[in-house]
Amino acid sequence: MSRVCELTGKGPMTGNTISHANNKSRRRFLPNLNDVTMMSDVLGQSFKLRVSAAALRTVDHRGGLDAFLAKAKDVELSSTALKIKKDIAKAQTAAV
Repeated sequence: MSRVCELTGKGPMTGNTISHANNKSRRRFLPNLNDVTMMSDVLGQSFKLRVSAAALRTVDHRGGLDAFLAKAKDVELSSTALKIKKDIAKAQTAAV
């Protein structure tokens, strides 16, 4: 399972561990990923996603999964999230 957020595309970064003696060795900074179930208001359905903690706060700030996906760029989304976004857009156009 890859360590990439399905909503923001945030993945591992690299850097240095620096000791007290100023020795440098390479390390990885992993994103804080959580397995969450999110509800879509338009579809009335829940989806299991692997999302970073920062993305969870952003989803809450924007007003839910539907609003977040409407603003999100397609390049950053995983294939699962992209399918959810297209289903939501289709359902909204059908309702109008």
